[in-house]
Amino acid sequence: MTNPDSSFLNAFALNNMLKALKMEYPWLKDAESTSLQCTNHDLVEAYKKFFKEHTGFPKFKSKKYPKQSFQSKCVGKNIKQVNKHHVKLPKLGIVRFKAGIKIPEKIKSVTVRLSPTGKYYAVLLVEYENQTFNKTGRQLGIDLGVADLVIGSDGIKFPTIRFDKILARKKYYWEKRLARRRLQAQKEIAWDKHNKVLNPRCLDDFKNYKKAKLMVAEYNEKMTNQRNDYLHKITMQLVKDNDVIVMEDLKAKNLLRNHKLSRAIVNQSWREIRRMLEYKCAWCGKKLVIVNPYKTSQICSECGYDDGKHTLDIRDWTCPGCGHHHDRDINAAKNILRLGTSLGKRVVTSA
Repeated sequence: MTNPDSSFLNAFALNNMLKALKMEYPWLKDAESTSLQCTNHDLVEAYKKFFKEHTGFPKFKSKKYPKQSFQSKCVGKNIKQVNKHHVKLPKLGIVRFKAGIKIPEKIKSVTVRLSPTGKYYAVLLVEYENQTFNKTGRQLGIDLGVADLVIGSDGIKFPTIRFDKILARKKYYWEKRLARRRLQAQKEIAWDKHNKVLNPRCLDDFKNYKKAKLMVAEYNEKMTNQRNDYLHKITMQLVKDNDVIVMEDLKAKNLLRNHKLSRAIVNQSWREIRRMLEYKCAWCGKKLVIVNPYKTSQICSECGYDDGKHTLDIRDWTCPGCGHHHDRDINAAKNILRLGTSLGKRVVTSA
């Protein structure tokens, strides 16, 4: 029976228990030592959130989960770049890799991740100081949309690219075969169990099923990589050209209730744009401001007249107060910029 007054073990106490655990469970010696310390740290943080923030019981890793990973700390020179195409990793030794830039010398940790397509990625946490851009003195308000992904208050628009539709037919081709082959494999597994076969097969024993599953994962990964590459280019250009960026605090969960637009909204990855802008502004010494988008598309940015709610099919309108003709999205971006530079702003990321 547990004692409610017992103290909560921290990561340091769990790390001291590793030596005894390795004696009891010899297979722990196969793992890299600092990766076990990282696991202890993650375990403690997960239980803290469970007891203090009530975010749910910690979910332990399973070999059936498609994303497998482990993290190791850099101690001494156990993680370093040997030459242009080889890197040294703990326990794994020298591994060949491909990267677009040279790895900085100050490495903090590495996370080795296995993707559902069978590719291995080494995600390095490094220290790199030379990341600032020259000051431009520019301020920009951005509105996020569906027809156009990002609309700036300066009138520049970044179009939406539907990466999910570009590869939709090829992906659907393999999704049909995956569903059919899974159903056939499940029937054969059920037949094995009914006839009491000594070693009944599982889904991974069927090569046709595994091939179709891999092809679907390949297309999903390709769409994700294309989308992330596009978002990185947009956000880096915004951070490089502007000192202050003001964007709206969209509640995508509420917008997804519109089933006609839900797929298009998910494809936009608005939350990912905000996440990228937050850390890139912090890296480059720029400022990101988040504002409430309430009535930003209804109020005239010239005179402040409230023209009321407009349906989504109305993309431009003329202000009855001053007669100025507005593009709906650009007008919203200008109002967002005005809110961000006013006294009621809430700064999220700053230099």
